[in-house]
Amino acid sequence: MNLFQHKTLSLYFFLILFFSQNNLLYSQKSDVKQDPKFEQLLKEKRKVNSGIVTNTRYKIQIFNGNNELSKKALIDFKNEFKDYDATIIFSTPNYKVWVGNYKTRIEAEKNLKIIIKKYPNALIIKPSK
Repeated sequence: MNLFQHKTLSLYFFLILFFSQNNLLYSQKSDVKQDPKFEQLLKEKRKVNSGIVTNTRYKIQIFNGNNELSKKALIDFKNEFKDYDATIIFSTPNYKVWVGNYKTRIEAEKNLKIIIKKYPNALIIKPSK
């Protein structure tokens, strides 16, 4: 082994030893203080999520995108189709506007024929939850 290889090997050994000891010194402490507002927000989120009942019925999705555009799509839809139920669902990272709550696919397809005239990208979905 020549002098260069010996120095390189010594340097690698030193770095491995240094980082392994350094990791032990700076590992995460268990006494982390959490803001009480954070816990309150989590409780509110759990309450909201428990109120959202997504079932196995068919729905028509008319929009998929960001929050502001989904709100606009929902308002536009409700102005155009007053007799239809519609809601916004958040599915990371997008917001979706879902219409209806159809027991059968045939029922959803009948309504899709009407909705697709105004929303050409509309599609029938069956939520998994």
